[in-house]
Amino acid sequence: MTPAGFDFAWTKRQTSLLQKVEQFTVDTELQDLDMKKLLLLTAREPSKAHIFNHASMAHNNHFYFSGLSPTPDMPVPPFLKKELEAAFSSIETLRREFIFTAAAMFGPGFIWLVKYDFCRYRILPTYIAGSPYPGAHWRRQPVDLNNAPPITEGMSYFNYDQDASKANVSNRPPGGVELEPLLCLNTWEQAWAYDFGYELDGHGGKINFTQAWWRYIDWEKVQSRAKMTQGDFKGA
Repeated sequence: MTPAGFDFAWTKRQTSLLQKVEQFTVDTELQDLDMKKLLLLTAREPSKAHIFNHASMAHNNHFYFSGLSPTPDMPVPPFLKKELEAAFSSIETLRREFIFTAAAMFGPGFIWLVKYDFCRYRILPTYIAGSPYPGAHWRRQPVDLNNAPPITEGMSYFNYDQDASKANVSNRPPGGVELEPLLCLNTWEQAWAYDFGYELDGHGGKINFTQAWWRYIDWEKVQSRAKMTQGDFKGA
C-alpha cells in the first residue's frame, strides 16, 4: 500500500466515519462509547441503523488495518499454524478461501477468519457494514427510516444491556454462536482501488489486492486475538 493509498483508505476514511458517529451521538447517552459497544447497542433498533452502520464500519476498518504487518511474509506461529491446518487442511487452502471468497463478493464488505467452540475456525463474509459479532445479528430494518421516530426516541440503550461488550447468551439472537474475530480483509473499493485500480486484462483489481494483502498479515496479532497458549491446542 502506497502512502497515498494508506492516507485515503485509513486516515481520511476513518476520520470521516468517526466524525459521522460523533455527529449522530453528540449529547446523547451513546456519546463516547467505543465502536464495538456502540454497534452492539444500536444493532436492535431500526431507527438507529445510521449509527450502527457508521460505528460498525469504523470498527471493521480499524480491525482490518490493525491486523497488517509493516513487513511482508511474516511466518505463522507454530501453535496457530497447527490449528489452522487442522481446520483448513493447509495454510495455502486458507489463503485460497480468502481469495475465492473475495472474488465471489460482488458488493463491498469484509471477510473474517473467526474462532468458535474453542478450537474451530471458519471464514465468515459480512456485507456492507455488517458485523461478525453475534450480538449484532438482531439487527433488522422492517421500517422506512425516513418515517422512523427521531433518534432521541425509542428504547434506551440501558434497557439493552449494561455492558454490551459481554455478549452473553441473554443478548445473542436465536442461533447465535459465540465467536472471536481473528483476521479481517476489507473488500470495499476504498481499501484497494487507489493503489490497484480496476482489473484489466488480469492486472490490478480486488483479487490482486487480496493476494498482496495476504503477504502483509500480522500473524502474531492473529494468534494474540485467538488468546492462544500452548495448552489451548488439540493434542497439546
